Amino acid sequence: MAAVDIRDNLLGISWVDSSWIPILNSGSVLDYFSERSNPFYDRTCNNEVVKMQRLTLEHLNQMVGIEYILLHAQEPILFIIRKQQRQSPAQVIPLADYYIIAGVIYQAPDLGSVINSRVLTAVHGIQSAFDEAMSYCRYHPSKGYWWHFKDHEEQDKVRPKAKRKEEPSSIFQRQRVDALLLDLRQKFPPKFVQLKPGEKPVPVDQTKKEAEPVPETVKPEEKETTKNVQQTVSAKGPPEKRMRLQKAV
Repeated sequence: MAAVDIRDNLLGISWVDSSWIPILNSGSVLDYFSERSNPFYDRTCNNEVVKMQRLTLEHLNQMVGIEYILLHAQEPILFIIRKQQRQSPAQVIPLADYYIIAGVIYQAPDLGSVINSRVLTAVHGIQSAFDEAMSYCRYHPSKGYWWHFKDHEEQDKVRPKAKRKEEPSSIFQRQRVDALLLDLRQKFPPKFVQLKPGEKPVPVDQTKKEAEPVPETVKPEEKETTKNVQQTVSAKGPPEKRMRLQKAV
């Protein structure tokens, strides 16, 4: 496939002659388009033959070849000119359209050029997005892959961190959680207990043995002394009764 010459692609250029703009109308627009400095005009067209022979544009219908016609006019701002290949008085093949806006001539793009431009624009945007994403990707054998965004870190440092308000739990939630925890404790009793924070956990059986009180052994001599003390106290009676007896005497 032959390479396309950049000079053949006229979609990216425009042409204007400011001296024609004040007198531009439907009758003079084809003369304006046929200026020698206009890169869109083909010198081998039938319009040039008619112009050299000083004939009217009606003779173009009787000729065969490339010609230019005024397709649409919206004076004084917009004119559309079509380039076509005439094969017979009743058969023509459109080749290109040109629009003139405020005296500036542009070539209208064909459908293939529009699709090609849009696809290239989309592919360029996707490629740029992938390139930018790859610039934030990091890898380390011990950590694996992760994303490193410097802009986000700077923004987080500048912005004050808002404290999240903890939503209080409802009574239903607290009671339900307590019931679930109690049920789990009964089904799966703990095997180790930490008596104080920071200490080593100990088995539950050992804590039970330590908690049981050791019965005190009392000597028989101590038992006898306690009995004698109780008897003497009972024989003497309470101090109130003794005071009453003394008053009566």
